[in-house]
Amino acid sequence: MQSLFPCYNVYMNIKGLQKTTLLDYPGHVAATIFLGGCNFRCPFCHNMNLVINTEADVSKEEIMRFLNKRQGIIDGVCITGGEPTLYNDLPEFIKEIKDIGYLIKLDTNGTNPDMIKTLAEKNLIDYIAMDIKTRILDYSVVSGVSCDDDLICKIKESVKFLINGSIDYEFRTTIIKNYHSEDVMKEISSEIQGAKRYFLQNYIESEFVQDKSLVACTLDELNKYKEMLKKSGINTEIRGVS
Repeated sequence: MQSLFPCYNVYMNIKGLQKTTLLDYPGHVAATIFLGGCNFRCPFCHNMNLVINTEADVSKEEIMRFLNKRQGIIDGVCITGGEPTLYNDLPEFIKEIKDIGYLIKLDTNGTNPDMIKTLAEKNLIDYIAMDIKTRILDYSVVSGVSCDDDLICKIKESVKFLINGSIDYEFRTTIIKNYHSEDVMKEISSEIQGAKRYFLQNYIESEFVQDKSLVACTLDELNKYKEMLKKSGINTEIRGVS
């Protein structure tokens, strides 16, 4: 088990840019910016190449030139990773993008609630997608790092802030047969009670996934979890299954 990678004070590096996406920002034509580095090492992560290779491949100037040219063609920008909230220059970067008229969606694991609150208070975020890896009890297993009480409190704080706040958001979980059972999903439902929306995403193996023993759930299993969560009062949908 790896120890938690201590960041929150390093400078942002940009690993890539997807110039157009209809999937990453619900309801919008968007571009997606990928930031390197993460404080988790999830064994199912399909962006592990971004997590462990933190040298910048794209300059901020390149990103801004592209976004200035695409005004009127795309209307949103998704900032993902890695874990974007590790970087203390994230607000400045987002402000530059907001200032030319784009909506911003942030993907996060919720481990830096102070950054999430700062972005919200400065009106720099329009939509947040927060990963719920598993029930709190199992975070050290599913995140691939040792999650101490302080980190767990930060994750809970982010969940509470989103549920009780004014920023539009979603929670989402990548469902893996090795990690997620009916009991696990019941505990997750209690931990995110009051959530506006919750998406179940089935696991898909890819080139950069480290643990090749992981197994996806069947559609029937996903539907069983969805109905169970709906009965508990959580607006739940399945994403990414044809």
